[in-house]
Amino acid sequence: MKRTLLVFTLLISLSPIVQAQEMNSAKLDSLLTALEQNDKFMGSVAVAYDGKLIYTKAVGFADLTDSIPATPETEYRIGSISKMFTAALAFKAVEKGILDLDQTIITYFPKVVNADKIKIRYLLNHHSGIHNLTSEPDYTDWETEPRTEKQLIDLISGFKSDFEPGSKAEYSNSNYVLLTFILEKTYKKPYKELVETYIIKPLGLKHTAYGGPADPKNGDSYSYHYDQGWVKAPETDMSIPVGAGALVSTPSDLCRFITALFNGKIISQESLDQMKTMKDNYGMGMFEYGFHDKKAYGHNGGIDGFRSNLGYITQDKVSVAMTSNGMNYNMNSIMIDVLNSYYNIPYDIPEFNAIETSEADLQKYSGEYSSTQIALKIKIFTEGNTLKAQATGQSSFPLEQTAPNVFHFDQAGIVMEFDPENKSMVLKQGGGEFRYTKD
Repeated sequence: MKRTLLVFTLLISLSPIVQAQEMNSAKLDSLLTALEQNDKFMGSVAVAYDGKLIYTKAVGFADLTDSIPATPETEYRIGSISKMFTAALAFKAVEKGILDLDQTIITYFPKVVNADKIKIRYLLNHHSGIHNLTSEPDYTDWETEPRTEKQLIDLISGFKSDFEPGSKAEYSNSNYVLLTFILEKTYKKPYKELVETYIIKPLGLKHTAYGGPADPKNGDSYSYHYDQGWVKAPETDMSIPVGAGALVSTPSDLCRFITALFNGKIISQESLDQMKTMKDNYGMGMFEYGFHDKKAYGHNGGIDGFRSNLGYITQDKVSVAMTSNGMNYNMNSIMIDVLNSYYNIPYDIPEFNAIETSEADLQKYSGEYSSTQIALKIKIFTEGNTLKAQATGQSSFPLEQTAPNVFHFDQAGIVMEFDPENKSMVLKQGGGEFRYTKD
C-alpha cells in the first residue's frame, strides 16, 4: 500500500532461453529452505504453466507466537496487486457502457484539485497528479484506525496537485482509492461485492477475499519486520486501502487470476491491450518487466510487513507469484531465482555467514556520512549489538556483518564497506558504488 519500488524488474539479457521441459523444483526448495533457516524470508511461492499449477511451497509461520506454520493455503495481504483486480473491474464497467475512460472525475469529487481535468484513465495509469495519501508524514499515525469514504475523500481533496494531469506519471495510492468509490457508485454495489461477483466466484478463487483483521487460526497470516529477530507489524485497517490494496490471497490463486486475465476470462482482449499499454512506464493496473528475452506483465505489493509479487510471461504462458509476511532479503532476487528454477538456468544458493559483533566493536563505524556523488546523507549508529543505518528522511534499517568492515542489508540489496582508519565508506546498490566520508 505504501509507495514501493517495482521490485519485479527482472534481469535482461540479449541471449534467448529455451523453455524447460521440467522445472528444477528441488533447487528452489533448497533456496527457500535456506532463506527460511537464516531468517531471510517467510512466505509462499507458486508457479503455473497455462493455468496448471506446477510448483507451490510455503515456508515460515503464519503466527510465530502460537507457532502456526504457513501452508500453500495461508492467505496474505497482497497490497497493491489489488490494483490489478480494481483495474479489471473498471474495464468491465467500460465494456458494459457504464463508465468512460475519458470522462473526468468532476461529478464524483468536485473538491479534488484539477477534478475537471483528471480523467478515469489518469487514475488507472497514475497520471492524475493527485498526491499519494500514504506518503504523508503522519500516515503511520492513523493507518490502523478505520476511515470512512467521506474522511478519505476529504483528505485527498485537501492535497495540492503534484503535477498537471496527463503531463507525467507518479505512483499514487490515492488514484485507486478514488477509483474504488467511482466503481461503487457506477455499479451501485460495494467494492467487496464487485470483486466477489466478477472475479473471485467466477474463477473459483477459494483463498482470495477483501481483507479484514487477521486471524491465523482461520487461515490468515500476521506480518513481521526483522529487527534482531521477527517483530510483529501493525495492521492497516482495510477501510483505508480499499481497492488500492485491501485484498488477501495466495500465490496459487494469484496465478489463476492473472492467467484468466490474459486468457480473456475477465475482460476482453481489447481491454487487456489497454491495460498493457505503457505510458511513461505505467500501464493501467500493471507494469511491464523483462526476463532475458522474455516479456512479463504484473504488479508488486507492500502493506504492513507483507510483500508480494505477481507476473505473467505472455509468450510462454507462465505465471509466477510470491507472497511474504516476513522479508529480510531482496525480493527481486528471489523472484529471479524462481524463474531461473522454472527455466533451469544455473544460479547460486546464497551462503549466510553473519559475524557476531559487540556494541563496542561497532562503535568505530558510527557517525554521519556524506557523499559528493549523491545528496543523501547516511547516519550510522549502534543499537545494542546491531549496527544500523538511516538515510536522510527515511526509516533506519539493520546491517549484518558478513566480513571484516563489510555489512549487508539484503532486503534492499545494499552492501556497505567501511574503512575506519580513513573515516570513509563505500555504499553499493543496484550496480552503483557511492563513496562516503564521515563528517
